[in-house]
Amino acid sequence: MVLLFVLGCIFFPGCFAVFRWGLQNHASLQMERQEAVLVASKLVSSVQAIMASTAGYIVSTSCKHIIDDQHWLSSAYTQFAVPYFIYDIYAMFLCHWHKHQVKGHGGDDGGPRALGSTWAVVRGYLHKEFLMVLHHAVMVLVCFPLSVVWRQGKGDFFLGCMLMAEVSTPFVCLGKILIQYKQQHTLLHKVNGALMLLSFLCCRVLLFPYLYWAYGRHAGLPLLAVPAAIPAHVNLGAALLLAPQLYWFFLICRGACRLFRPRGSRPPSPCQTQD
Repeated sequence: MVLLFVLGCIFFPGCFAVFRWGLQNHASLQMERQEAVLVASKLVSSVQAIMASTAGYIVSTSCKHIIDDQHWLSSAYTQFAVPYFIYDIYAMFLCHWHKHQVKGHGGDDGGPRALGSTWAVVRGYLHKEFLMVLHHAVMVLVCFPLSVVWRQGKGDFFLGCMLMAEVSTPFVCLGKILIQYKQQHTLLHKVNGALMLLSFLCCRVLLFPYLYWAYGRHAGLPLLAVPAAIPAHVNLGAALLLAPQLYWFFLICRGACRLFRPRGSRPPSPCQTQD
């Protein structure tokens, strides 16, 4: 367990450092530091998402009995991926820090900023990314201990399905990169937006009804009878995990309304909300 955790602590920050160096120093790219930081962080997130969804697919398809069957990858990848959430909190702050500098709020001489200004950036980061930081903290402090200790080797199928929620992440990351480079008008951005919407709906929102349905099929229960047949704390945990997914899906749908509406037309009322 400790070895996998240490490997994760090395792998994810190491990937970020390599990607950032390559983006800044490759002859055909030579990005500015703030651009390289943003793109590198999204590349690392995409790498983690591909690894997690691949591991999840292997685990979920290998477990024929959804309660008792086990696969070594479920615990191994969970232990390896925990450092990613810690790293990503720092990477998101680094992106926010550089955006703040680009907007002209850095030191007058480009040197270290005052302590008060630094705390202002930290407060702005926590305000803007509060839900994501909270999500990552819960993953490390709650979900990881529960998956290792509380499960006691049962339910690898469900854990594998949860890992497959990361299928949508590469599309989210590509969308942010395209927006950074003001490519919202391109066909690539629209196709990526459609794929992001579809993958997020299937792999993050509809995932929870599917898990309830899978358990109902295993236990011989109709879908609507499953919540009453399982412990209340399981329903509570599922609801807490689903809530931010619904909020982020709402934001994606709102963005899709703006993206696909005809130019020059007035948007319908659900799409008029500003960021």
